[in-house]
Amino acid sequence: MSYSGPRRSAPAILTGMLLLARGRPEGFQHFGNSTQAFLASLAPLIAFPFVGGLLLVLKGSAIAGLVSFLETMCVLLAQPVISEVLATWWGKGDLWLRYATALNWCQWLMPVLASALIVIVGFMLSLGMPPNWAVPLLLAGLGGYALWLQWFLARYGLLLSGSRAASLVVLVNLGTAALLLGPHLFTALG
Repeated sequence: MSYSGPRRSAPAILTGMLLLARGRPEGFQHFGNSTQAFLASLAPLIAFPFVGGLLLVLKGSAIAGLVSFLETMCVLLAQPVISEVLATWWGKGDLWLRYATALNWCQWLMPVLASALIVIVGFMLSLGMPPNWAVPLLLAGLGGYALWLQWFLARYGLLLSGSRAASLVVLVNLGTAALLLGPHLFTALG
């Protein structure tokens, strides 16, 4: 495990996340560029599914708990694996650790955004918006922002052209979806 540069404090990471969330590339400066920084960004993302799987095991659903945890790990690890392959292929492998570290930390922006969108949609419902618009509006807002954020992080974290960043987002999401849905489709067909 290599380590380069100073340790990043929680306030620095939060500052970086907030800058990146607003489309400010200087946010990358607040993230480490080391294996240790990457693993530190991955640890909380693994902890929550681990606890969820463990709770299922403790409730007597050992297989469901294990499957849930392993499925989440496949989805979670697909993004860094696929993006590293593409970054290396495009000659940007030296930038990948900082990009992947920032990407992991920025995953925590999505629940915050979802909460804000729920409040906004609730307000819009109180003003008379048709209730059947609520879920599509929430999903469109959250999904659109998530795709933009992934593109922005790839564009400025890996210093890719806009089209390459878009290709990375598409390939990472298709690869992740295949890993998540593939086994279910094969099971349903068999």
